[in-house]
Amino acid sequence: MRGLFNNIVKQYLEFRYRKIEQFINNPHEAQQKVFRELMEAGKQTTWGKINGYDSIHSYKDFTGRVPICDYEDLLPYIKRMMLGEKNVLCPGQVKWYAKSSGTTSERSKFIPVSQETLKHCHIKGSWDSVAILYNNIPRARIFADKSLIMSGSLETYRLNPATRIGDVSAVMLKNMPLIGRPFFAPGIALALLDDWEEKIEKTANVVKDQNITTFGGVPTWTIVLFRKLLEITGKSNMLEIWPNAQTYVHGGVAFGPYRNQFQRLFPGDQLLYQEVYNASEGFFAVQHDLGIRDMMLLLDNGMYFEFIPEKELDNDNPAVVPLEGVKAGQSYAIMVSTNSGLWRYMPGDMVKFTSVTPFKIIITGRTNQYINVFGEEVMIANTDKALTETCKQFALTVNDYTVAPIYLDGADKGGHQWLIEFEEPPADPDHFADTLDKALRKVNSDYDAKRSHDLALERLNLVLIPPGTFNSWMKSRGKMGGQHKVPRLSNDRKHVEDIFSMMDKIEQEY
Repeated sequence: MRGLFNNIVKQYLEFRYRKIEQFINNPHEAQQKVFRELMEAGKQTTWGKINGYDSIHSYKDFTGRVPICDYEDLLPYIKRMMLGEKNVLCPGQVKWYAKSSGTTSERSKFIPVSQETLKHCHIKGSWDSVAILYNNIPRARIFADKSLIMSGSLETYRLNPATRIGDVSAVMLKNMPLIGRPFFAPGIALALLDDWEEKIEKTANVVKDQNITTFGGVPTWTIVLFRKLLEITGKSNMLEIWPNAQTYVHGGVAFGPYRNQFQRLFPGDQLLYQEVYNASEGFFAVQHDLGIRDMMLLLDNGMYFEFIPEKELDNDNPAVVPLEGVKAGQSYAIMVSTNSGLWRYMPGDMVKFTSVTPFKIIITGRTNQYINVFGEEVMIANTDKALTETCKQFALTVNDYTVAPIYLDGADKGGHQWLIEFEEPPADPDHFADTLDKALRKVNSDYDAKRSHDLALERLNLVLIPPGTFNSWMKSRGKMGGQHKVPRLSNDRKHVEDIFSMMDKIEQEY
């Protein structure tokens, strides 16, 4: 019976895939249609009235009237929306807000997710990704067997009980279409638990005997779940538990550091991988060809795209190009206007176009330094603030610092490694590291979640380096003085390994 239902859904997905082919073949027409719909919706809002949307008749008008925005620019409007005010940035009242890592002044960001965005962006993007998956894998059985999703949790906004906030995965899960619920594991109530230790334990016991063929989630928590499953079943790899596993859908962090671990967990070439770019702000892109790393922009799901060339990022008034202005092989900061009322909003991601027929991208980094290896989204503003507060508490002065990930490896957990050069080192480095870790958890909710019960990330690892080390390292790279600065945050270990190598060489010479 389930096989029959899967075949029926498969026919529907073939119809959806033809819709995808329409915007592949007519990308600019698709974006113009979105632009017109957004301008019409914007006229009804407080933001639209302030910025003269009634007189916007072209893209040129739009860029002349509407400023480039970051979260701080929209925050006063978002706060009004969270308190229940209608027609502020988008038509109607917005109940749902996707929570992500904070800014300089806020511990967390709350991105509005309107009903229009839920239906015509996030859920539509999910259907598009499934249609693409079935087009790549005709034998896919998402609607015959079970799919597992590792999601976040939801909470009520303390100033307005009608407002709900949580990870975008949790918002989508709570609003999952009825058709998908019988095929979902471990169950919505369990998946939305906020205690990760309890969630992992209970989920493992629920899904260990189920026929899971597709699963998704941030790699960090997914691997923690797999370790728990292997522990309670006594199996040596995941294919002994889920022999029919087909696909892992991932996104949010670079997958490269995790690939070897997944290869060990799922030996052979049975498991296929699909990357999606489903940010809090919208479902931007999906891997179209599972054999090629890049992702295809979704051009008809309520988002109008603009791009700032990388060389323009430091300009006060940067040049901006719409989709038709981008070139393959070049990097841009992505900017979107959405049906949730994000207007000319910069999420902070840098992308490079690998193709313009169709429009395909890879994510190359952030407009600011960050670490997001485990889904923690730690920004330089977070580390600066946490370190400043900790040094003040200990009456210490830092000359410089850099932070890099410690990757998950086998049974070992991941973490962050801090290389800090003090004027005078702390008398008790462990106490300093404990306090710094707590300070970082306080200023960044995503890092705090990943540190919960030490399940995914262990306490940060502090390395004290001798005075003058950073200057010597920068000099060895030909980057002394001027505008050259020690890289604060990195998603790989190249910088820290270079520093360790230099320190070892100096030690050997003496």
